[in-house]
Amino acid sequence: MTFVTKLSFASGDRDVLAETVQELKDTLERKGAECKGPHASSPETVSVPQYKRLRAGDEFSPWRYDVYKRSMEIHGADDIARDVVARDFPDSIHVEVEVDRKKPLGHRRD
Repeated sequence: MTFVTKLSFASGDRDVLAETVQELKDTLERKGAECKGPHASSPETVSVPQYKRLRAGDEFSPWRYDVYKRSMEIHGADDIARDVVARDFPDSIHVEVEVDRKKPLGHRRD
């Protein structure tokens, strides 16, 4: 049975995100892991209301910023994927990890 580790990254700092993801991909390739990605998604613009007081009513113009996203998959190489997930990423990057179990073709369901 093969495991697929799916990594999703999001950050408001595009340069740090791109540098971190590329560094991770280079590390995975150097260690011989099968890696797909990074795949970029369109940036999402987030708008946050800003109030002049603690109650609704009087407002400043909303604060707007872009969130950039990247995703990648590690196929097999469970030990390498485990090391990647345990890595310390910059505080400006939000990381989500999902692990799927893939059965080989022709495998019977019981």
